[in-house]
Amino acid sequence: MNLNREPIKNWFGFTHRERRSTFIMLLIVLLIICLRYTIPESRIEIEDITDTISGEENHSELAGMNRVTVRKTIYSDHNSENKIRQNPDHKKNHDIKKEISEKPVSWTMVKQPGMQKAGDHSIQKKQRIDINISDSAALEKLYGIGPVLSARILKYRRLLGGFARIDQLKEVYGLPAETYEAIKGRVFADSTVITRININSAGYKELSRFPYFEKYEVSAILKYRELKGRIRGMEDLVENKLITSEKARKVGPYLKYDE
Repeated sequence: MNLNREPIKNWFGFTHRERRSTFIMLLIVLLIICLRYTIPESRIEIEDITDTISGEENHSELAGMNRVTVRKTIYSDHNSENKIRQNPDHKKNHDIKKEISEKPVSWTMVKQPGMQKAGDHSIQKKQRIDINISDSAALEKLYGIGPVLSARILKYRRLLGGFARIDQLKEVYGLPAETYEAIKGRVFADSTVITRININSAGYKELSRFPYFEKYEVSAILKYRELKGRIRGMEDLVENKLITSEKARKVGPYLKYDE
């Protein structure tokens, strides 16, 4: 009885093209294996990576800025690593790995040249803005200050002639107390730029426009000038009960007593 072997040959057999493709594939696999074991393994140490990063930072746009570089130092035991490779005992290898993993990781603060302390006055001054010269754009960079509040601050500054103290911001209509607490460390007031009122020559309109004077106080000041002449200083205003002592502390930086 003769069996037809042709279907079996067709199933398990390879064509000439398939045999050639299989041979090429085996050559590629062998070549990859040979390259893997003939080319030495290269290792990159942590120090090399740190030096590379430091070199890139020096050429970046951040070069020259005061900054603190945090350098991570990892303690490694090369002898223990060699023990793991040489020791066939898995239990001992586990103990050695545990010993390496439990070694501490330390962080070192590296101070860059020219860096100043956090409490340095010059740094704090750079971080703050002068509310007597700032425009609305600068004010709106402060926490909680939007276009409406910045416009009110500028308007109140014009009425006063400038801020003598930063706590006068609390007098700005609609400025919340929590907003003032959040921004008071970011601002300062240069009182040397304040516009002062000459109390001996200013008229009713000018004195009335000043936010700290009430109309009856303005009338009293003008009447005193008419009867007594020149006001020599704040003492005249307080002693003659033209204004209170509390009011004198508020208006003092804004008055001058020229002839």
